Order: sequence, then C-alpha cells, then structure tokens
Amino acid sequence: MVNLTYNKNCPLPSAEELPSSDETPVDNQLQNDIPNLLLSLLALIWTGRDDWYFGVDMAVYYNPEESAFVPDGFLALGVNHDTGERGRLSYILWGEKYILPILFLEVVSEKYNSEYEEKFLNYQTLGILYYVIYNPLSGRRGRFKNRQRLEVYKLISGKYELLESENNRVWLPEIGLALGYEKGEHIAWYREWLYWYDQSGNRYLTAEERAMNAEAIAAQERLAKQEAEAIAAQERLAKQEAEAIAAQERLAKQEAEQKAIRLAERLRALGINPDEM
Repeated sequence: MVNLTYNKNCPLPSAEELPSSDETPVDNQLQNDIPNLLLSLLALIWTGRDDWYFGVDMAVYYNPEESAFVPDGFLALGVNHDTGERGRLSYILWGEKYILPILFLEVVSEKYNSEYEEKFLNYQTLGILYYVIYNPLSGRRGRFKNRQRLEVYKLISGKYELLESENNRVWLPEIGLALGYEKGEHIAWYREWLYWYDQSGNRYLTAEERAMNAEAIAAQERLAKQEAEAIAAQERLAKQEAEAIAAQERLAKQEAEQKAIRLAERLRALGINPDEM
C-alpha cells in the first residue's frame, strides 16, 4: 500500500542514508538490457538537454518512512541530468524538487512480480503518469494468455487507462516520443526490443545503427566518387581517341594533298596541264 503522508518538516534522509537497491536481483537479462537500450537512445535523441533522467533498476523513494519502488526503468523530466561525478545513488523525491517520474517501466519475466496487480495499483496511487508493461511472454497459456506484448497505461482522473497502440507503438505527448517494439539487433542479439519513435512513426536508431548507416553512406560516397572518376577517365580516353582519329584524318588529308601536288608536278613536267584534265 502506498502511503504518501509524512512530515516534511522533519529532517529528511539523504541518498547516502538510504539503501540504493532493494537487493533483489533482476530475473533475466532483458530486465537490464531493454531499459538500458531506451536510456542509450534517449542520450542520442536528447543530446544537449539537461532536464531529464532515465534510471535503470534504481530505487525511487517517495516517502522516507516507506520502502522504495524499484521499477526496471523510469523516466523523470524537469530534473538535472548531471548531478556530479558520483551520479544518483537513488531517486529521492524530496531531493528532486518533488518531481515524480513521468514513466515507470516493468519487463515481465518467468518469475511473475505482480506487474498487473500490486505494482499497477501502487504506481497508480503514487501518481506515475505512464505505466509501461512489456511482456515477452504474452499470448502464452496461463496468466499471460490475453495480455498484449506492450501495454501502456495513462493516469486519467486518478485511474490507469490502457492506451491504444498503432503499429505496435504508443504516442506519449508529454514526453514527445512514441514507445514501441520491433525486431532488431542490439549488443549482437537479434530479437524484439523496445525503441523510441518520432510522431511519424520513424524509429530512432541506436549508436551502432547510426555508425553502420554513416559507414554505408561513406561507402556509397566512395563508390560514387570512384564511378565518377571512372566516367571521367572514360571521357578523357574517348577524347584522346577522338583527337587521335582527328589527327590521323588530318595526316591522311595532308598526305593526299602532297600526293596530288607531286602528281600535278609530274604531269606538268610531261607538258600536261592537270587543271585541264
């Protein structure tokens, strides 16, 4: 149960005085890899911005007298991205100008952690605007049979309402991005991943994909340059051949003229006027 009531006039503990983790290990690799991919993408998309923070498997304290929530990932807007060399040990609401994260993310694993019940109600009570559940086990027989792969809930009038997706993406206007999933390769692993998209549905590329695209463009430019140089060389060769042919024609013409002159001279020597022939 979420208790939002506490005495804000009493001295509040700092991050150093609170546990930075619930000591619960993640259940599988995806619970780290998926949030970290979203974080790395935001770092590319929002380069130069210093008003956001994306935490991965980090404690979120909302009440100094209650245990923290530790979602697989969360996004906060309107907070400092850079907090010094040590960074954040945890996300403490009273240390962040009481700015709640705008989004919580949970990745469902074989070990069910009440993402659709207890966490759902807790995050709703806490007031998290978007609650995202990614379930790679959706469609299986059992508790996940009727669950969607990606469920994005928005807090409306104090209650979570499931948002409709379009082409496996959900637009989040307060964030200015869409969240969705598709298959791709990340960390040498080809599978389904969560990605950020723009409003037109274009997926933001990872650093590796950007590098590959840049190399492909550079290779195309090199190829185009080589082709242009080859065409220029062919044109030079054609010009040289045309000049050679023209030179041969001039030489042949000169030889014919000289031959005609010599013939006319011999005819005149014989008393014959070549002009009268």
